[in-house]
Amino acid sequence: MLTKPRKPTLLESLFPIAFLIILLVININIFGTDGLSGSNQMVLVISSALAALVAVFRLNIQWDALQEGIIRSISAAMSSILILLLIGSLAGTWMISGIVPAMIYYGLQILNPTIFLIAACIVSAIVSIATGSSWTTVATVGVALLGIGKALGFEEGLIAGAIISGAYFGDKMSPLSDTTNLAPAMAGTDLFTHIRHMTKTNVPSILLTLGIFGGIGFISGAEGSVDQVKQISEVILERFEINGWLFIVPIIVIALILKKVPAVPALLAGALLGGVFAVIFQQNLIISLAEEPGRSFTYSAFKTVMMALYGPISVTTSNEVVNELLVTGGMAGMLYTIWLIICAMIFGGIMEESGMLKVIAEAIIAKVHSLGSLIASTAATCMFFNVTTSDQYLAILVPGRMFADIYKKRGLKGENLSRTLEDSGTVTSVLVPWNTCGATQASVLGVATLTYAPYCFFNIISPLMTILFGYLKLGINFYSEEELKEIEQELAV
Repeated sequence: MLTKPRKPTLLESLFPIAFLIILLVININIFGTDGLSGSNQMVLVISSALAALVAVFRLNIQWDALQEGIIRSISAAMSSILILLLIGSLAGTWMISGIVPAMIYYGLQILNPTIFLIAACIVSAIVSIATGSSWTTVATVGVALLGIGKALGFEEGLIAGAIISGAYFGDKMSPLSDTTNLAPAMAGTDLFTHIRHMTKTNVPSILLTLGIFGGIGFISGAEGSVDQVKQISEVILERFEINGWLFIVPIIVIALILKKVPAVPALLAGALLGGVFAVIFQQNLIISLAEEPGRSFTYSAFKTVMMALYGPISVTTSNEVVNELLVTGGMAGMLYTIWLIICAMIFGGIMEESGMLKVIAEAIIAKVHSLGSLIASTAATCMFFNVTTSDQYLAILVPGRMFADIYKKRGLKGENLSRTLEDSGTVTSVLVPWNTCGATQASVLGVATLTYAPYCFFNIISPLMTILFGYLKLGINFYSEEELKEIEQELAV
C-alpha cells in the first residue's frame, strides 16, 4: 500500500535551494565564466537529484509524479528553446550577409563615446517597444551595438548592460510583449491599464538609468580614436559589400513581428532571408568561406549559408578587433545554453511538483502586514522564482496566482499586482545565469551574465522603484467602497 504524500516543511523546502546556491558559489569560484560549458548544468542536475531524494524519501512522492512535473516544466520552455536555436541561425546569416557589419559600419559613423551608452539604451528600447521582444532586440540590434561599443573602447559588460536595460524597458512597455500580456491576465486587469500604471515606476527607472549611462559616457576613459574607427570601417569595407539594401531584412523581421507573426516563423524568415542576401551581395566572401575554390558558386553558396545556419563561422580580417566581432556559432552555438535551460527546468519541475516552492511562497505571504511589505514580498517572490524555476513566465504566473486574492482583500486594484509582477519578475530574469533569459542573452551577446549584470541599471532599479512606491504609497490604485463590497461577496462565494 502506497503511503500518502505529505506537505513539506519550510526547512525541507529550503534545503535543496540552499544546496544549489552553495554549489553554484563554489562552481563560480572555480570555473568562473566557463560555467556555461557544463559545470553549471551539472550543479543543477545534482541539486535536482537532492530535491528528488527529499521528495521521494521524506515526502512520499512517487518518482512518476516528479517525472511528469519535470516534463511539464521542460515543455513550458520549449518555445524559448526553439527561439534560441533560430536566433543562433539568424546571427550567422546576418553576419555573412553583411547586415550586422553594415549596422556596425554606419553606427561608427554617427556615434561617439560620450553619447554611445545613452544611444544604445534608447535604440534598444525603441526597437523592443516596436517588436515586443527583448530577445529579438538583443539578438539583432544588440549584437551590432555591442560591436560598435567595443570598437569605441567600452568594456563589453557595460555595453551589454546598456543594451539589455533598454531592451527590457521596451519589452515591458510594449503591448506586443508576451509578458506584458501575461501579467495583467494573472492579476485581473486589462493590458492598457497595466501599461499606463507601469509608466509611474518605469519612467523614473529608465530616466535614472539614462542619467547613469550619460555620466559614465561623459567621464569614461573609452576613447575609440578617429584613426581606430576609420581603420575598422575600412576593414569592414574590404571584406563586405556595405549598402542600404541590407537593411531590408531587419525591416521585414520587425514588420512581421508588428503584424503579430509569432517569433519562431518571424525569426526563421529573417535567418533564411539573411542567407539569400548573402548570396546576392557577398559573393566573394561566400567563396572564400567555403574554402573550396575549384567548386561552382552554387556549391559554395549552399555550403557557406548552411554552415552559417548550423555552426560556427568566422570572417578573418587584418584587424583583431574586427575579427572578434565577426564570429558566430549558429544553432550549434546555442546548445550549451539549451542544455543549461533543460537542467534548470528539471530542478524547477521537481521543486514545484513536490510542493516545496508553494511552502516557501506561503511562508513569505505570512510575513505580509503593510502595503509596502505586500509589494516587497511580491517582488521578492518573483525574484525567488526566477532563481529557483529559471523561467520568467513561472516568476509571473505563480506569484500572480498566489497574491491575486490578497491584493483584492487589501482593496488594491489588479494593476498594482500586474505592475509589481513585471517590475520584478520580467526584468530580473536576465540577471540570473541559469535562468532562460540570463543564459540566452549571455550566449547571444557572448558576454557572461555575471559580467553584464552589474551594469543592467534599469533591471536593478526597477524592482527597487516598485518597492519604494509601495512603502511611500505613491502611484497606487485602490478600489472604491462599492467595488470592495462586490469583491468581498465574490471572495465569500
